[in-house]
Amino acid sequence: MTPRVLFVDDDPKFLDGLRRMLRPYRKEWTMIFVGSAAEALREMSGSTVDTLVTDLQMDRQTGFDLLRAVSASSGLGHVPVIIMTGAAERDLKRRALDLGATDLLNKPVDSADLIARIRSALRLKSYQDQIRDQNELLERKVRDRTRELDESRVDLIWRLARVAEFRDEQTGHHIMRVGSYCKVLADALGMPHDFAETIFLTSPLHDIGKIGIPDAILRRPGTLTAADWNVMRRHCAIGAEILRQDIWMQPPGGDHPPVEQSEGDGGRRNPFLEMASAIALAHHEWWDGTGYPCGLSGEAIPLEARIVAVADVYDALSSARPYKPALPEDKVVDIMDRQVRTHFDPAVYEAFRRSRTAFRDILSRLSEPVKAA
Repeated sequence: MTPRVLFVDDDPKFLDGLRRMLRPYRKEWTMIFVGSAAEALREMSGSTVDTLVTDLQMDRQTGFDLLRAVSASSGLGHVPVIIMTGAAERDLKRRALDLGATDLLNKPVDSADLIARIRSALRLKSYQDQIRDQNELLERKVRDRTRELDESRVDLIWRLARVAEFRDEQTGHHIMRVGSYCKVLADALGMPHDFAETIFLTSPLHDIGKIGIPDAILRRPGTLTAADWNVMRRHCAIGAEILRQDIWMQPPGGDHPPVEQSEGDGGRRNPFLEMASAIALAHHEWWDGTGYPCGLSGEAIPLEARIVAVADVYDALSSARPYKPALPEDKVVDIMDRQVRTHFDPAVYEAFRRSRTAFRDILSRLSEPVKAA
């Protein structure tokens, strides 16, 4: 495709002279001639222009107006602009350069000079296009790589979350449903997009601490003793310890004590780990302070943990297990209604009530058959 050069001047005779002067280059360039800045902008908005050659002093809109419009446009700002004006008009030339002109050309125009300036501007435009194309290619590669890393991270999160589910004989879809419920609740509460996305990814890890509970207790049929329950409740602290913000590392090259890296060490704060750890620790806390492991109450319980509490109980009651049938929705809601202000944050529960249709849809889409015991 031949480069496109746009010439702008409000003097028809001058434009005719340019046409005659540049006729030998019609095969080398596609040339467009217009008589006003307004026509030039219409032409540039409708098709590609590789170089703009314009007079400064024109009626109505001047070359300065055209320069400002081109410089301000994200789609046109990269087009080289050659200004044609009288040799004595030094102040005008300085203003044109300040506004983004690429080159200056004295009137009356010398043919060889004009051709040389146009070729130089077209080379500049070609280089800019190559750089822009290369940058776009690199950006696409970065986006693709980032997407691959994000997908790998999500896959790893789900697999890690299922470790606890396998040991507890729960279904893999339980963690998927809990994550989906939590995102619905976060949206219903008007939380920012980042919060909703993060709780979707972190909430499936709420029971990861169960990997530290002995099988003799975790998989014991029937009612647990008080001592067994004390052990079972440790899964909250174990999960928080696995996911806590602090990062411990062993420096290479010798027997050194482990070094703790905190927020002050290069700003390594990780919101994902912070939320995951808070959920693991506090998802069994109750609004009235009778939960565990810390006996927190009200808004002292992290919001993300209050959200998970509602989602987790809803799924536990609504889903079939080898040892129990699924309860009908009305029964589930009736049981949960009685736990508002004791177990559940009233605001989070109200968001759940508003979102029952979405919960019902998630439960239907992510349900799975239960194997007989």
